Amino acid sequence: MSTPKSILDQMAKIQRMERGKLCPMQGGRFFNHQTWEKGRNAVRYVPATDVPALRKSIEGYKQFMDLAQNYVDLIRQTDPEGNTKSKTGTKMARK
Repeated sequence: MSTPKSILDQMAKIQRMERGKLCPMQGGRFFNHQTWEKGRNAVRYVPATDVPALRKSIEGYKQFMDLAQNYVDLIRQTDPEGNTKSKTGTKMARK
């Protein structure tokens, strides 16, 4: 079972993060890197040689966000005394 500390440790190990998605362009020499910035879709062109590193950074961001959601879910299930909350909201002592 994951603990808040183990999740934070995993998050800290992610060295590169980039939002967005990659779309191949016709011809295969460039890709579109699309992100949402300041309420607008921002697009930049990325040479195919830079795509592997950018893909890894995008995956790092997705992994970080998944871990953050897991952390929130775990914290919401535990009160400050370390007791686990049941689905009905009553407290159950942690074993």
